[in-house]
Amino acid sequence: MGTFASILLVIVSILLIAVVLLQSGRSAGLAGAISGGAEQMVGKQKARGLEAVLSKTTIVLAVLFFVLTLTVAFFM
Repeated sequence: MGTFASILLVIVSILLIAVVLLQSGRSAGLAGAISGGAEQMVGKQKARGLEAVLSKTTIVLAVLFFVLTLTVAFFM
């Protein structure tokens, strides 16, 4: 069980890295973080299309990553 969880953890980690790298940036460097970053967090802009799919996939993979990490730590 521990070996299977470890292998699955590596696969989920690689997928999580790939999905995060596929997402577009929310701001354009430090200037965007100071001036435009707050508007996107508070504003009513919602992700559409591919951005929405990548965002939901990131959440699912992150939760799966934490569960698998706890599972591997428990069995090792």
